[in-house]
Formats: sequence, C-alpha cells, structure tokens
Amino acid sequence: MNKYYRVLGASPLDTDEVIKEKYYSLRSKYQEERFEEGEKGNRAAQMLTELDVAYQEIMASRNEKINESGTSSAFESVESAIKAGNLQAAQQLLDDFNERNAEWHYFQSVVFYKKNWINESKKQLEIAVSMCPNEQKYKDALSKLEDKVKQGERVNPDWNKSSSGSQEVNVNQQLGGDGCAQWCCDMIICNTILNCCCNCR
Repeated sequence: MNKYYRVLGASPLDTDEVIKEKYYSLRSKYQEERFEEGEKGNRAAQMLTELDVAYQEIMASRNEKINESGTSSAFESVESAIKAGNLQAAQQLLDDFNERNAEWHYFQSVVFYKKNWINESKKQLEIAVSMCPNEQKYKDALSKLEDKVKQGERVNPDWNKSSSGSQEVNVNQQLGGDGCAQWCCDMIICNTILNCCCNCR
C-alpha cells in the first residue's frame, strides 16, 4: 500500500481530502504533459494510469477499514445487549446487519441459546464453523453444545421439541433434576460462548 501513497506523493496519515487534492493536482499536470512529444509525453501517460490505480486502491482500502470498524462496533453492541439480558435488542441489532458472516451466525447462536432454542442455536454454530473452519472458538462452542444435546437425548429423546412443535424449550423443565444446578450449567456454557470474542476474516 505504501507504493500507492508514494505515487501520489502522500502519506497514510493524510486525510481523504488531502489524498483527493493531491490526486487531482497530479492528474491535471500529467494530462497536459501527455500530449508532448517524446519520452515526457509517454511518461505522463504512464503516470496517469499509475495515479488512477493508486488513488482507487488507497480509497478502497480506507473504506474497507471503516466498514470493518463499523461491523466490529456493531458486534460489540450485540454482545452488550446479550450480557444485559436484552435479547430483543440483540436480535434487532443482528437483523439490521446487511452482511451475515461467521461472527454473525455465532452471535445468533448465542441469542438462540439464551432463548433455549437449542437446535436452532446448534444450526447457527454449524454454519459459523462451515464458513470459518479454522476459528477455534466456533468449534469449541459447537462441541460443548453437541455434548449438551447428547446429555439431553439420554434423558428424553424429545427434549428439544415443545408441545407446539417449535424448537423453543425450557431446558430446566425438560431435563429435570436440580433446576438451580441446571441453570448454572447453562450459564457456564453461555458464558463460554460469550467470552470467546474475535472476528474471523
């Protein structure tokens, strides 16, 4: 990227406006020189091409960083809403995303888990793993959730289905046993999911 800044005689620290001014100033200069005869005209024509490429690459890179920063901030807002127990707000934030990458499916899984929609949560984690197979936090979360599903199936094969046929369940009631102990187990898994925070690019 530094070579593109050198073409424009600019610095990565320059603002977008400064970059734009330098680009148009040099472009105007070389547009006049390209009609001259000999090496000077040829060099000017070559520089016009290099200027266009450099400017486009620099601006594309800057826009990408802005978008990444915005996405990261949005996921932080989703996480904060989940930790505050405001699942409705978390879901609304997720619904507002235009791009649904692996991290999006990961957080959607957390929201579903908090609602006790275990099968739906598992599906979202499976999507996250398929989209980003090298991200360990997705694989760890899926493994823990699969273990939980197996434990539930040993108690009751239909534990993940409500009477209405939807995936929403009350895990404490379906699995039986000590409700407090089960709640603690649920929170440990959920906290494990939430505490693993890093983006997969």
